[in-house]
Amino acid sequence: QVQLVESGGGLVQAGGSLRLSCLASGSIFSRNAMGWYRQAPGKQRELVAAIRSGGRTNYADSVKGRFTISRDTAKNTVYLQMNSLKPEDTAVYYCNEKSPYSDYVFSDWGQGTQVTVSS
Repeated sequence: QVQLVESGGGLVQAGGSLRLSCLASGSIFSRNAMGWYRQAPGKQRELVAAIRSGGRTNYADSVKGRFTISRDTAKNTVYLQMNSLKPEDTAVYYCNEKSPYSDYVFSDWGQGTQVTVSS
Protein backbone atom coordinates (compact mmCIF):
# COMPACT_ATOMS: atom_id res chain seq x y z
CA GLN A 1 0.00 0.00 0.00
CA VAL A 2 0.97 3.62 -0.52
CA GLN A 3 2.06 5.93 2.28
CA LEU A 4 1.66 9.66 1.77
CA VAL A 5 3.59 12.46 3.44
CA GLU A 6 2.47 16.06 2.99
CA SER A 7 4.73 19.03 3.59
CA GLY A 8 5.12 22.69 2.77
CA GLY A 9 2.41 24.26 4.88
CA GLY A 10 2.88 27.21 7.15
CA LEU A 11 1.67 30.61 8.20
CA VAL A 12 1.27 33.17 5.44
CA GLN A 13 -0.44 36.53 5.05
CA ALA A 14 -3.41 36.96 2.77
CA GLY A 15 -2.26 37.33 -0.81
CA GLY A 16 0.80 35.20 -0.26
CA SER A 17 1.83 31.88 -1.77
CA LEU A 18 2.80 28.40 -0.66
CA ARG A 19 3.76 25.23 -2.47
CA LEU A 20 2.68 21.97 -0.91
CA SER A 21 4.36 18.66 -1.65
CA CYS A 22 3.02 15.13 -1.37
CA LEU A 23 5.59 12.35 -1.40
CA ALA A 24 4.19 8.92 -2.11
CA SER A 25 6.07 5.80 -1.06
CA GLY A 26 5.22 2.68 -2.97
CA SER A 27 3.59 2.40 -6.34
CA ILE A 28 0.57 4.41 -7.39
CA PHE A 29 -1.75 2.74 -9.86
CA SER A 30 -1.39 4.47 -13.18
CA ARG A 31 -5.12 4.53 -13.83
CA ASN A 32 -5.80 6.52 -10.68
CA ALA A 33 -5.74 10.25 -10.14
CA MET A 34 -4.09 12.15 -7.31
CA GLY A 35 -5.98 14.73 -5.35
CA TRP A 36 -5.38 17.47 -2.83
CA TYR A 37 -7.97 17.84 -0.09
CA ARG A 38 -8.45 20.22 2.78
CA GLN A 39 -10.35 20.20 6.02
CA ALA A 40 -11.05 23.32 8.01
CA PRO A 41 -12.21 23.22 11.64
CA GLY A 42 -15.88 22.27 11.82
CA LYS A 43 -16.08 21.50 8.12
CA GLN A 44 -16.05 18.37 5.99
CA ARG A 45 -12.96 17.38 4.08
CA GLU A 46 -13.25 18.65 0.52
CA LEU A 47 -11.43 17.96 -2.71
CA VAL A 48 -9.74 21.10 -3.98
CA ALA A 49 -7.69 19.82 -6.93
CA ALA A 50 -7.05 16.60 -8.83
CA ILE A 51 -4.75 15.46 -11.60
CA ARG A 52 -5.29 12.38 -13.73
CA SER A 53 -2.61 10.08 -15.07
CA GLY A 54 -2.92 11.75 -18.47
CA GLY A 55 -2.36 15.17 -16.95
CA ARG A 56 -5.91 16.48 -16.99
CA THR A 57 -6.78 18.58 -13.97
CA ASN A 58 -9.83 19.86 -12.18
CA TYR A 59 -10.33 22.32 -9.36
CA ALA A 60 -12.95 23.34 -6.89
CA ASP A 61 -14.57 26.62 -7.86
CA SER A 62 -13.25 28.22 -4.69
CA VAL A 63 -9.62 27.76 -5.76
CA LYS A 64 -9.85 27.89 -9.54
CA GLY A 65 -7.40 30.38 -10.97
CA ARG A 66 -5.37 30.49 -7.76
CA PHE A 67 -4.18 26.91 -7.19
CA THR A 68 -2.29 24.65 -9.58
CA ILE A 69 -1.78 20.92 -9.14
CA SER A 70 1.17 19.23 -10.79
CA ARG A 71 3.22 16.07 -10.53
CA ASP A 72 6.77 14.83 -10.89
CA THR A 73 6.61 11.16 -11.71
CA ALA A 74 10.36 10.64 -11.31
CA LYS A 75 10.20 11.96 -7.75
CA ASN A 76 6.88 10.26 -7.01
CA THR A 77 5.62 13.62 -5.81
CA VAL A 78 2.51 15.72 -6.36
CA TYR A 79 2.51 19.46 -5.76
CA LEU A 80 -0.06 22.12 -5.05
CA GLN A 81 0.99 25.66 -5.88
CA MET A 82 -1.22 28.02 -3.91
CA ASN A 83 -1.28 31.68 -4.90
CA SER A 84 -3.37 34.65 -3.78
CA LEU A 85 -4.17 32.87 -0.55
CA LYS A 86 -7.22 33.92 1.41
CA PRO A 87 -8.09 33.41 5.08
CA GLU A 88 -10.78 30.94 4.02
CA ASP A 89 -8.04 28.71 2.61
CA THR A 90 -6.93 28.00 6.17
CA ALA A 91 -7.14 24.23 6.68
CA VAL A 92 -5.16 21.05 7.01
CA TYR A 93 -4.26 19.90 3.52
CA TYR A 94 -4.04 16.23 2.56
CA CYS A 95 -3.24 14.30 -0.57
CA ASN A 96 -4.55 10.93 -1.66
CA GLU A 97 -4.77 8.56 -4.56
CA LYS A 98 -8.31 8.69 -5.91
CA SER A 99 -10.58 7.29 -8.53
CA PRO A 100 -10.86 9.59 -11.53
CA TYR A 101 -14.60 8.85 -11.62
CA SER A 102 -15.73 8.98 -8.00
CA ASP A 103 -14.90 10.16 -4.49
CA TYR A 104 -13.19 6.88 -3.63
CA VAL A 105 -9.67 7.17 -2.22
CA PHE A 106 -7.20 4.31 -2.09
CA SER A 107 -4.80 5.14 0.72
CA ASP A 108 -5.00 5.91 4.41
CA TRP A 109 -4.95 9.60 5.22
CA GLY A 110 -1.61 11.00 6.27
CA GLN A 111 -0.89 13.66 8.85
CA GLY A 112 -1.59 16.48 6.43
CA THR A 113 0.08 19.86 6.49
CA GLN A 114 -1.38 22.93 8.15
CA VAL A 115 -1.95 26.05 6.08
CA THR A 116 -2.88 29.18 8.00
CA VAL A 117 -3.65 32.41 6.17
CA SER A 118 -3.87 35.56 8.25
CA SER A 119 -5.60 38.80 7.35
